[in-house]
Amino acid sequence: MLKKVAFHTLGCKLNFSETSTIARTFSEKGYERVKFGEPADIVLLNTCSVTETADKKCRQAIKKAKAKSENTFIAVTGCFAQLQTEKIAKIPGVDIVLGIKDKFKIFDHINNFEKQKTSNIYSCEISEVSEFDGAFSLSDRTRSFLKIQDGCDYPCAYCTIPKARGKSRNTTINETIKNAEKIAEAGIKEIILTGVNVGDFGRSTGENFFDLIKELDKVKGISRYRISSIEPNLLTDEIIEFTSKYEKFLPHFHIPLQSGSNKILSLMKRRYKKELFAEKINKIRKTIPQAFIGVDVIVGFPGETDNDFQETYKFLENSDISFIHVFSYSDRPGTKSISMEGKINPAEIKKRSKKLHELSEQKHFKFYKSNIDTIQNVLYEQKKGDFIFGFTENYIKVRSKFNENLINKIKNVKIIRITEKPKLFAEV
Repeated sequence: MLKKVAFHTLGCKLNFSETSTIARTFSEKGYERVKFGEPADIVLLNTCSVTETADKKCRQAIKKAKAKSENTFIAVTGCFAQLQTEKIAKIPGVDIVLGIKDKFKIFDHINNFEKQKTSNIYSCEISEVSEFDGAFSLSDRTRSFLKIQDGCDYPCAYCTIPKARGKSRNTTINETIKNAEKIAEAGIKEIILTGVNVGDFGRSTGENFFDLIKELDKVKGISRYRISSIEPNLLTDEIIEFTSKYEKFLPHFHIPLQSGSNKILSLMKRRYKKELFAEKINKIRKTIPQAFIGVDVIVGFPGETDNDFQETYKFLENSDISFIHVFSYSDRPGTKSISMEGKINPAEIKKRSKKLHELSEQKHFKFYKSNIDTIQNVLYEQKKGDFIFGFTENYIKVRSKFNENLINKIKNVKIIRITEKPKLFAEV
């Protein structure tokens, strides 16, 4: 009887690409994959540690896995596992903890997956990590997350990622193209390029991100590429112009801002000022008017006065953006910001966060509404109830009556109306 294995991923798209790659290793060795929450012989958790909430979710997932069966073998890897190895190993029920260097090497350390009396730890100092482990997802019929880069050399005051994933590194353009070709062979139409800092691609191979996307555009079988997130100082005019001219690269940008106050950006140790960010938004709108522009913002960073927050709010309000990803600041062990003065009361952080969420909803609806009566290319993905959903090139979620023949197909449609409740989507 085949042993059953379940996977649970916390955090970013990069983690999803890695979990999918680990899962394929188990499948190749004859294990049956089941959904997390179902009875399983083995559960592997790929964790995140960007926020305090991510840490809590990891502990909750371990508890949930253990609750299904006392005999379930529990493996924990990911960023939280690298940063808090000993702490995780002491959680009842955990059998093995794999740091960043050993994430893909579970079968090098164990084969029988029998419960352990004590947790086994396989980890190292992050300074010892230099290799790049390529990864991509194949679990979705229509889109794949392709890992092109890992680690980060940016010492942002609030961030644990350099301590969890190490220095910026990548494989070569040629090897990245080979992975994209494997995704195409699986019949997947869309690739999301993922990494910790994708714009930094090429740092370890003497190449660059712009040269990568030019080569990816030539891969046969892939119809669409999205760039998951790129720093404003690395989003060059040539990348924006390339996106406007080459149909495979979609008009979808996700750009971290973090604050609309130059004072706070300086405290955060970010590598740009808000004026540069504004230049990038204006360049995108001038070149690709209907592009989706998502923005990351941190609320309540130490030293953020009410005036600083109002400056951020006004900057975002006056920016022609489509959506705001709002993150409430939380102290992360080992970061510079944990010892900074001027900590913000949690109630005030919650209040400011609510205001930005409301602004985001207004921006998002306005962006959707601006696309009414336009013709859009939609990649249809999945069925929910009597409908099938998909996304336009500029990341508008579209709902149509279910037709099985639409799955994994790209169709030209006309958006006729926008529905706000229960969720925001377009109807065609």
